[in-house]
Amino acid sequence: MLLNNCFFLILLLLTMLSTPCLSTEKDGRLGLGTTNQLATDLPAISLKLQKSPSLAVGALFGFDTSDNTGGWGTGLKIYRNFFDEPQLTFYGSLLAALLNKKNVTQSGDSKTGFQLDLTMGTEFHFAGLESLGFSFEFGLSFEKITDFVVKTVGHSFFTAGIHFYF
Repeated sequence: MLLNNCFFLILLLLTMLSTPCLSTEKDGRLGLGTTNQLATDLPAISLKLQKSPSLAVGALFGFDTSDNTGGWGTGLKIYRNFFDEPQLTFYGSLLAALLNKKNVTQSGDSKTGFQLDLTMGTEFHFAGLESLGFSFEFGLSFEKITDFVVKTVGHSFFTAGIHFYF
């Protein structure tokens, strides 16, 4: 009996002292960060604006002025949030990008193409660091610079994106 009373008392104290778990509120906030999702492997500056609890829009742009390995890429991304947990959002996304890569052909010409990604992923935050979001994604990528390619993709938070929300 004493053990049951002690257990009940400990459980009551933990319940009273625990902090509430609420989803990270990002509506109307602008995220600025980095991503490496472009098929040209260019690191890009990424913007993400949370328009509503279920929709976010993003833009990315990267370039390299090197004569040998340079190029550029720019794109738009739409995020559809499926559900939120206290420190995590699960979403689906569509990325549409224009790409340019230098020295693709034997003669050193540059080529311009496109990239279309259909992915699902998560963005998570650490408790106490709600303004910093880490993402990872998986899905399909359709690309054309020289040849049309369809491939599976898996982006860790180093490549999918890290955003700081203002």
